[in-house]
Amino acid sequence: MKIRSYQGMTPKLGDRVFVDPSAVVLGDVEIGDDCSIWPLVVIRGDMHRIRIGHSTSIQDGSVLHITHAGPYNPDGFPLEIGDHVTVGHQAMLHGCKIGSRVLVGMGAMVMDGAIVEDEVIIGAGTLVPPGKHLKSGYLYVGRPAKPQRELTEKERSFFTYTANNYVKLKDKHLQEAWASLD
Repeated sequence: MKIRSYQGMTPKLGDRVFVDPSAVVLGDVEIGDDCSIWPLVVIRGDMHRIRIGHSTSIQDGSVLHITHAGPYNPDGFPLEIGDHVTVGHQAMLHGCKIGSRVLVGMGAMVMDGAIVEDEVIIGAGTLVPPGKHLKSGYLYVGRPAKPQRELTEKERSFFTYTANNYVKLKDKHLQEAWASLD
């Protein structure tokens, strides 16, 4: 695993976390229990903190970063991700806050200071501009993101289903990794 310290800050992983060997996790990062970090993911907490809740999946090629504190943004923006979040392939999350039970579609981009409330779907390829606030209960699509429609009850139940499905998958990967050490 590519778990790296930076300036005295070492990532903290919860119980039963799977980090693919090709992923990089560095700096001030905390990842909750039962999370999965898939191939070629970069989670870079080198100039601010990154916090990821439990049962969250960060899929292949995604980039998670922060906004540093400086003269143009005195406090910077950490990256915060809630519980039961599925981040699709090649998504970019940068200095934003993602609530719980959220689906971030493949190739979506969520920028500095954006806030995504609980139970939101961000469609594939969507751009959430800096400072945008996405309200709970909607599907957002477009560049820039706009509410498309309210979520159905079936879609709301999908959040925990897909999160739990990735928990099961990462458990299989962990089991296989441990078996190969025997």
